[in-house]
Amino acid sequence: MTTTQSKSNMYTLALAALGVVYGDIGTSPLYAFETVFNNGAHSVSQTEANILGVLSLFFWSLVMVVTVKYVTIVMRASVSGEGGIIALTRLMLERVQGKPIKTGLLIFAGLLGTAFFYGDGVITPAISVLSAVEGLEIISPGLATYVIPITLVILALLFFGQRYGTGKIGFLFGPVMLVWFALLAVLGAFNVIENPHVLLAINPTYALEFLARNGILPFFAMGAVVLCVTGAEALYADMGHFGAQPIRRGWTRLVLPALLLNYFGQGAFLLKSAGGLSAVELNNLFYVMAPEQLRVFMIIIATIATVIASQAVISGAYSLTKQAIDLGWVPELRIIHTSDRELGQIYIPAINLMLFVMVVLAILIFQNSSALAGAYGIAVTGTMLLTDFLAISVAISIWRWKPFLVIFGGIFFILMDLVFFTSNSLKFFDGGWFPIGLSALLVVVMTIGYQRHGKQKLRDALSIKE
Repeated sequence: MTTTQSKSNMYTLALAALGVVYGDIGTSPLYAFETVFNNGAHSVSQTEANILGVLSLFFWSLVMVVTVKYVTIVMRASVSGEGGIIALTRLMLERVQGKPIKTGLLIFAGLLGTAFFYGDGVITPAISVLSAVEGLEIISPGLATYVIPITLVILALLFFGQRYGTGKIGFLFGPVMLVWFALLAVLGAFNVIENPHVLLAINPTYALEFLARNGILPFFAMGAVVLCVTGAEALYADMGHFGAQPIRRGWTRLVLPALLLNYFGQGAFLLKSAGGLSAVELNNLFYVMAPEQLRVFMIIIATIATVIASQAVISGAYSLTKQAIDLGWVPELRIIHTSDRELGQIYIPAINLMLFVMVVLAILIFQNSSALAGAYGIAVTGTMLLTDFLAISVAISIWRWKPFLVIFGGIFFILMDLVFFTSNSLKFFDGGWFPIGLSALLVVVMTIGYQRHGKQKLRDALSIKE
């Protein structure tokens, strides 16, 4: 293949990845920033210092968690091109053969991380599509009764379309997401230009001052701040569908700049409003900061983008399931390869049906995105925390990086993700019980399946060195 063909293929894959991989993290601006200031009893007041402090937390969370940890470090670890927490687990399992205690702990970590990811795969489609369709209330309060039926129809079409494969879906969704990220950037830049003062938040001292000045409130706020990085684990789990390099390029050259511009634009608009937004306006901050004549268009494209957001975790669930089957953690399921060129592009009907049923159940139980926000975060941050420990082990044992530097850097990420996880754990009775209960059930099911049928399959799989 010539250099020109190679570059053309790279950009083609990057565009397709745009329509699959980044949907989850790319639609977080619909609800993440506003949730910090509209979080019930734990809402942060809309003062200039607080807005700049929260913006600083968003900026450094995206840089450190997604760019440094996942894109730069964790995505180096793969098994035959596949990513995700099971890939990390498998790499370490190959190193501890003959050590039953370490093997057992690793298997438990892999099972728990996989179960957490399935929990994320249920909540993400529900909250993403609901948050977009709820924008109809801005147009007319009378449309509120149609939000749930419309959401269910949209999701039914999405899950039905999975049989056509992530490659075809990606090429269909890719151009739409290109428009979406361009819109995020332009809308954000328009508001930043009006109030460039918000760019001061790039300085991390604003984040540190916010954490130091507000007592225990920032701890609760972190449960909302983490919403800006949900989708990072899906980004890693989807690596097998398109490869690491197209995903890295898409993130650094388009997705990250667009997200930062939009978050800073929301901060600029909030500063300009000086606390004068109503509860309904604050709950729809993303739409309100757009010119009024564009809001209907914004709702339409946001709804399309949130459908695509669901694709990231759905595709990731297929990849993780395939890896779990290979290790004997999940019974043999029908796997359909949907591409002749990319081995990682697969469709698993049973997993697709399971996710769809659970997503519908979540929507019928919680009814709106604000209620679902309480369920969102625990599963994601639990997976992120497990990834930290496994990635540290891989860096020391397999990559042979200097242990002192790995542990020093690893502690930083562990503490950061631990704060995210514990903050979200406080939402247990506000909806967090749903993904935790689902994850616990899946761990039990996978453990029983492994004990009955998977031990020999795991031994056979680990005897094959990748």
